[in-house]
Amino acid sequence: MKLLPFLCLALPFACAAADIPAKPLAEKGEQLISDDFERTDLGSWKSIIPTFTVEDGKLKGVQTRADHGSVGRVYSPMKDVVVEFKFQLVGSTTFNAVFDDQKFKGSHAGHICRIAFTPKQIRLGDDKEGVMRNDIFEMRKDPARKADAEKLLEGRGSVGKVNLEQKKWYQASLELVGDQLRVSVDGTPVAYLKSPGIAHETKSSFHFTVTGPGVLFDDVRIWKAK
Repeated sequence: MKLLPFLCLALPFACAAADIPAKPLAEKGEQLISDDFERTDLGSWKSIIPTFTVEDGKLKGVQTRADHGSVGRVYSPMKDVVVEFKFQLVGSTTFNAVFDDQKFKGSHAGHICRIAFTPKQIRLGDDKEGVMRNDIFEMRKDPARKADAEKLLEGRGSVGKVNLEQKKWYQASLELVGDQLRVSVDGTPVAYLKSPGIAHETKSSFHFTVTGPGVLFDDVRIWKAK
C-alpha cells in the first residue's frame, strides 16, 4: 500500500515539536464554509480519489484504491484561516488534513501544508518548502542526493503528542496565520509549526486524505482569520 501523503511527516527532522503558543493565533472572521452533512449526497465536496460518502449525517472516508488514500476535497479560495471539524477513527489509524493550491506548480500536486493525525502523534508539514517541493521530491529519489535533500528539510515539520482512541469523537481546530500553523484537539494546543511555505498567498482547497478502513467527519467549519 502506497502512503505517499504521509511521506513528508515521517522523517527525522520532524522529531521535536516547537514550543506551542498558549494563545490562539487568530480570531474567527468571515465564515467561508459550514457543513453539518445533514443530507445524503456529497454536496460541494468532491471524492477526488475514492471513496468519500455522506452517511447518517457524517462525511465518511474509506480507502478503496490500493496505491493511495481516499481524498475528499472542498474548494474555496483562502489564505489565513481557522478550521474546525469533528472526527472519529472507525478502523483507520491515520488521516491528513491538507491545504493545496491547484495552480501552484512548484510542489507535487500543488500541496502547500498538511496535518497528519495518528493515534499517538499529530505531525505538521510544510509541503511547499518540504518533501513535496519539486526539486526536493526528485532529490530524495536519488540515493546519492538524499542526504543533501534531508538538510533542506530542517525546520519544515514538527510533531505533537496525542492519545486518540478508536470510535471516539474529537474536536480539531487548525489555525493557519502567515507562516504559522497551530493545532488543538478538544481545546488543548498540541502541535505548532512556523515555516515559510505555510504563508503561501492562496490555498484554493482543503481536503481530507484517509488511509485504511475509515474515518468519520462532521461539522466542518472554515473562517477567515482575523
